[in-house]
Amino acid sequence: MLKAGIVGLPNVGKSTLFNALTRTRKAESANYPFCTIDPNVGVVTVPDERLAVLKDISKTDKVIPAAIEFVDIAGLVEGASKGEGLGNKFLANIREVDAIVHVVRCFEDADIIHNMGSVDPIRDIEVINMELIFADMSSLEKQKEKLVKKARGNDKEAQALVEVVDKILPHLNDGKPASTLDLSEDEQKLVKQLCLLSSKPVLYAANVLESDLADAESNELVSKVKAFAKEGHNAGCVIISAQIESELIDLSPEESKEFLSDLGVEDSGVSKLIKATYSLLGLMTYFTAGVQEVRAWTIIKGMLAPQAAGVIHTDFEQGFIKAEVVSYEDLSTLGSVTAARDAGKYRLEGKEYEFQDGDVALFRFNK
Repeated sequence: MLKAGIVGLPNVGKSTLFNALTRTRKAESANYPFCTIDPNVGVVTVPDERLAVLKDISKTDKVIPAAIEFVDIAGLVEGASKGEGLGNKFLANIREVDAIVHVVRCFEDADIIHNMGSVDPIRDIEVINMELIFADMSSLEKQKEKLVKKARGNDKEAQALVEVVDKILPHLNDGKPASTLDLSEDEQKLVKQLCLLSSKPVLYAANVLESDLADAESNELVSKVKAFAKEGHNAGCVIISAQIESELIDLSPEESKEFLSDLGVEDSGVSKLIKATYSLLGLMTYFTAGVQEVRAWTIIKGMLAPQAAGVIHTDFEQGFIKAEVVSYEDLSTLGSVTAARDAGKYRLEGKEYEFQDGDVALFRFNK
């Protein structure tokens, strides 16, 4: 299962958000730096309104949603790349995740300590970005020494990697993360071998006060984060109120909806954040649906039919013959598999078919 790491400066709401995401209180949340030391890990279900529709069509009581993993990582401070604070621990933890959810404080509150003395979301973002960049520069310089030796021995891959490293180092030296460097598809594949922290995809979570949530778009600090994310990194930004979300943990879905409605908000920020993180990880969903259960299966975008089948069981991939496929849109509109067949919307797809988000599938395979 792919992981998203929740990062940010101390006291920006990371652990509170983690508790809201996982609907638990397993992450300690307190008003002092380094409240989180060892990372908390939680599996989070992905909200998907399509499951309820498929449940009714299939006439089943069992529904299994997709899930992703979130990791609450210790707060980073300036100088982390040199071991300041919990720097070494932070960097080791973040190296193990596949994407970053960067929580940014976008509110003033004299009762909540800011470790840098004032609230400035862009400065805060750049502090973390620079620590990741410094760590990558140090890592690349060490890796380059070994790669150069291999390249002298006519190792073609090492030679290609040295060329990529020579492109990345000046970019990092300019204070730009590796993710913003324009590289070819082949070069991007090579970069993955270098395990760079600043090459991981990022989603920004702008954390606001309860009183700002209904009109968060007019919050000047949020506007700055959204502009920075789009212009500097082509990244997404989700507005959340970690404190409100933590208050919803103990409420039923109906009570949560009423609570949010009273605040002038239609949907949970956590719900939007989970969906955005799922997409950030390059994931999408297809479904199997029958009287026994409706289930959401997580696959990587671009997977072909046999690989998608293999997510269920390796036997499905190895013995793949065909996939019976109907899109969720067609099935939900027509109301049944029989109607979809009669309308010519139910198809047989072979090994070269690339699965699409929302496909409802049944696999034929040799046992």
